[in-house]
Amino acid sequence: MRTSIATVSLGGSLTEKLTAAARAGFDGVEIFENDLLAGPLTPEEIRARCADLGLTIDLYQPMRDIEAVPEAEFARNLRRARHKFELMRRLGTDTVLVCSSVSPLAEDDDALAAAQLSQLADLAQEFGVRVAYEALAWGRHVSTYDHAWRIVETAGHPALGTCLDSFHILSRGSDPKGIADIPGEKIFFLQLADAPPLAMDVLQWSRHYRCFPGQGGFDVAGLLRHVLSAGYDGPLSLEVFNDVFRQADAGPTAIDAHRSLLVLQETVGLARPPAPVVPTGIAFAELVTPDAEPVSALLGALGFARTARHRGKPVDLWQQGEARILVNTGPAVRRDGTALAAIGLESPDPEGAARRAEALLAPVLPRRRTPEDARLDAVAAPDGTELFFCAPTTPQHPGWRADFTDTPGRLPPGTGVLRIDHLALTQPWHQFDEAALFHRSVLGLHAQESVDVADPYGLLRSRAVTTPDGSVRIALSVGPAPTEDGAHAQHIALAVEDVVAAVRRFREAGGRMLRIPANHYDDLAARFDLAEGELETYQDLGILYDRDAGGEFRHCYTRTVGRVFFELVQRDGDYRGYGAPNAPVRLAAQHTAKRLTGG
Repeated sequence: MRTSIATVSLGGSLTEKLTAAARAGFDGVEIFENDLLAGPLTPEEIRARCADLGLTIDLYQPMRDIEAVPEAEFARNLRRARHKFELMRRLGTDTVLVCSSVSPLAEDDDALAAAQLSQLADLAQEFGVRVAYEALAWGRHVSTYDHAWRIVETAGHPALGTCLDSFHILSRGSDPKGIADIPGEKIFFLQLADAPPLAMDVLQWSRHYRCFPGQGGFDVAGLLRHVLSAGYDGPLSLEVFNDVFRQADAGPTAIDAHRSLLVLQETVGLARPPAPVVPTGIAFAELVTPDAEPVSALLGALGFARTARHRGKPVDLWQQGEARILVNTGPAVRRDGTALAAIGLESPDPEGAARRAEALLAPVLPRRRTPEDARLDAVAAPDGTELFFCAPTTPQHPGWRADFTDTPGRLPPGTGVLRIDHLALTQPWHQFDEAALFHRSVLGLHAQESVDVADPYGLLRSRAVTTPDGSVRIALSVGPAPTEDGAHAQHIALAVEDVVAAVRRFREAGGRMLRIPANHYDDLAARFDLAEGELETYQDLGILYDRDAGGEFRHCYTRTVGRVFFELVQRDGDYRGYGAPNAPVRLAAQHTAKRLTGG
């Protein structure tokens, strides 16, 4: 189906919004009146600009506080409407949104509302305009879609129909099943938005916290199915009021918006992009650094060995068990030092995974490689991390591993690291919801519930995306506001057989763990009945502990190098979390360490 987006959903000037919408692949736009009034372009120039970009203007909005008012007030409303209809003729659009009144002058009189909307439609028809009447969730007398439809049905005017808005319907808990009883030709327009479940005033909820379909908690797909069953064949349009989106660059936001509609259409069977190819494991994590010495020292203390070097690039492969870390000292030097720049995802069908990504607006990144290099397609996650799709390596089919030449030498005994347990990526503050949708839709990962973690300077949001069996776990997080350098630390969590033994070997090799305050262990003693001596061991080694109905979790952290630190984790039983109750302790300890070291 055709796709559209309200200009209020994007940040920037009207020209920037239109350009972003076109480049993201939208077919049309809703012109929000404030965007037109605040800009220098005439309606004719906006019309021409949209035509040049291949965009239709599907809706002009909003017209407010029109119906069920005293006669003198309605006469003023008609005069105002005439001016807007003339403007719409200049814009080249034929549908106007009329919101249910919130005016204190409005009367609770459906017959009067229907009669006045019919008169409005008479005037609109003279200009070739259709009136789409929408129930605002906070409307003074009309606040539900079925009530709005009854008024439209009573009016019985061919130029008067209804506009359905998923937020206004679902935020009130209305049952969307009744939509199927509205004739499709009388649904003049459909606006879609999702939202997180919040207990707050619906007006504030609407104005500040809407998000794109698939990023919140509403069943937008279920509502859309009812709209389609009614026979609606107009555009699927996004109307999202969100303070964060409007402060972000319009280009990436528009791509995220269009991706959400592509996924929504796939969910309801309107589109068939290539099927998701769920990764089966983590092939490697790649660090970029201007100085390999601190990273090499840390990896060596962790028991990793430098086992190979890339044939043509300054990239070393460090390995222990099934955990593989690439250290890249190439020209992509970061001002903030060492950073996690790329993740290799083992995929049963790398080419299919790349096709899926491109279909969902995540094109394969250009990559410099020689004819001898293994084909290795990568796409960029919203935070810029490169995600490589890798075929599983075997002696017969080494895949990406064939690009590396083995380094001779005896392997160290190691610290018992088995594999990469999970990766934690801090997102740009305005792209947290986008990141969750990206990893869920492009990679086929399952998004767990979002949690809030106390940071010394506010609350940090975190949400994990995983495969069902836990072979791939990525924890996404974002702080309450932008940081000075634009990001927090990232980390690589390593699964170990025995975390106590691993830490002791790490310390014997010269490694330094993050210092955990004694108060944490006093709290552990109150919360858990641990074996004799166990708590003292954890305190001595800096190990944190958690337990749930599934099992136990022991974990600890190295000092940070650049923007990266490592976590050693031991999962016992069926523990599937990430030690969230301990996160505030870790964050505070890292802030303290940074303050003491000055970096």
